[in-house]
Amino acid sequence: MLVYLRLLSESFSFAMNALRNNKLRTLLSLLGVTIGIFSIIAVLAAVDSLDQKIKKELSSLDKNTIYLFNGSFGPSEVPRWKRDQFPNVTYTEYEYLKTSLPDAQELAFQIFLSWETVKYEEKSVSNVNVVPVSYEFIDIQGLEFTDGRFYNESESNSGAAVTVIGHELANSLFENIDPIGKEIRLYGQCFTVIGVLKKQGAGMFGDDDTSAFIPVNFIRRMYGDNNGSMTPVIVIKPEKGIDMEAFKADLKQKLRTFRGVKTGEIDNFFVNVFSGFTDLIDGVIGFMNLGGWVIAGFSLLVGGFGVANIMFVSVKERTNLIGIQKSLGAKNRFILFQFLFEAVILCLIGGLIGIFLVWIIAITLTKLLDFEFVLSLSNIMLGSGLAIIIGLIAGILPAISASKLDPVEAIRSGM
Repeated sequence: MLVYLRLLSESFSFAMNALRNNKLRTLLSLLGVTIGIFSIIAVLAAVDSLDQKIKKELSSLDKNTIYLFNGSFGPSEVPRWKRDQFPNVTYTEYEYLKTSLPDAQELAFQIFLSWETVKYEEKSVSNVNVVPVSYEFIDIQGLEFTDGRFYNESESNSGAAVTVIGHELANSLFENIDPIGKEIRLYGQCFTVIGVLKKQGAGMFGDDDTSAFIPVNFIRRMYGDNNGSMTPVIVIKPEKGIDMEAFKADLKQKLRTFRGVKTGEIDNFFVNVFSGFTDLIDGVIGFMNLGGWVIAGFSLLVGGFGVANIMFVSVKERTNLIGIQKSLGAKNRFILFQFLFEAVILCLIGGLIGIFLVWIIAITLTKLLDFEFVLSLSNIMLGSGLAIIIGLIAGILPAISASKLDPVEAIRSGM
């Protein structure tokens, strides 16, 4: 055991001497390993950070939540021209389904609109995400407040001019003033602020911090139900523990009957279950991981050849020393492990440099952006493991060639 510890120490010493004595050659050889490890760990860390953020955003939502409208979350077998002919869901259908779906815990009616400008006295904020939605939305989305409340059933049904605004929107319009009870201008009319949401940060489904929630019936009263610029959606939260396939079948049948869709005709709507969307996201994340591996694979391949090259040169330069070691009784495996350890240590140094660069970039991006870039311990271990594997693969042939040298010929060639 002590022999191999000494061997490891000597190999580390040889590796550091190679770095000091042949700086440019070693730097160019390790550059491929460093770039390869940097690429794969950077991609994996970025994807893991994105995946963590998405899961955090989705944690408040039930994966069985259904979005019923004339569009599909993912690819569809229905041709595009036919989908374009599907009618929008209506408020009447929302009211009908509320009374005819006993296994539905909550239903909400929402309209997707273009961004608007919101004003308070002399201040204005553009590109505000206006969310017209019925009062049940708070029980589906799980919104949290720093102050105030969400509008109630009466305010929702009457289309009252009240609004709930996001944290950043409140800061931009009111700064240190209490927003509750103040009036903002939207769509040329005054809305009373009744609630302010907790800060959540930008997400893939929009930014609630810069959003304004208003009763959906206000928009219906202003624009009607047949405006081409609006996309209405019925959001359904089923009871927990129910058979989702049976629930979806019941939902489809009731809406087909309500719309008068004949037997044999396809559904003219889409039942989008939120879990299907999360599966789609998982697929995209998996594809991004695969892309990262492919890109980094080329760098690792080049880096492996570079390390193999420097190890062959190292064997050539130390042929005389190898002959002396073998003449003094050094076994073949001692010489083999000596060069193999050296290759591993060189690659490990390159890998650690790559991981260190990812760590520096992660800290910098986390401070500059509203996004937590996470470099996990598993990714650090993965990067170190890959560096060791590259060292083993790149160093095995030079190490074997060194271990098989004839001691007499090796000493003679170095004289």
